Amino acid sequence: MAQLRNVEAIIDNKLYLGNILAARSTRTLSERRITHILSVCNEAIPAEVPESGISHKRINIEDIESADILIYLPAICQFIHQALTTGGTVLVHSVKGVSRSAAAVVAYFMWTRRLGATDATELVRRARDTIWINPGFHEQLVLFQICQYNPHPGDGVYASWKAKVELRLRAAGRR
Repeated sequence: MAQLRNVEAIIDNKLYLGNILAARSTRTLSERRITHILSVCNEAIPAEVPESGISHKRINIEDIESADILIYLPAICQFIHQALTTGGTVLVHSVKGVSRSAAAVVAYFMWTRRLGATDATELVRRARDTIWINPGFHEQLVLFQICQYNPHPGDGVYASWKAKVELRLRAAGRR
């Protein structure tokens, strides 16, 4: 029964949110007919090799408040959307399946359904009640909407946020 908490359906038979164990389990992947995996972490999974037959995208990001997930959100949304609109089944995962991957799925709902960060988070939480998006990522989800779902280095909102984070890191002696 513990295996059930490794992955939950966010959209039945289409979009799943889970942890690294789900991404590494051939049983989980085959039972759910996973065709696409989005890894929002640094850890390797077997599906990364082309021979797996699974389309894989990796976003190398740590689960820390200062990590920039915002710049990746458009690519994340497009990967999930392309997979779903072509009949694929997607697993979005991070190590624990509670912060990075949850932020990715929340961003997808924000982008496709034009929801705010809080409403989209609640939608995802109804399916996977263990999610807890770190405050830095939640702030970036709010900015994702303000940037009209297209943050980029030339965007004033993104550039201002990025400069603020860099300043905070320097002040804390991390850079």
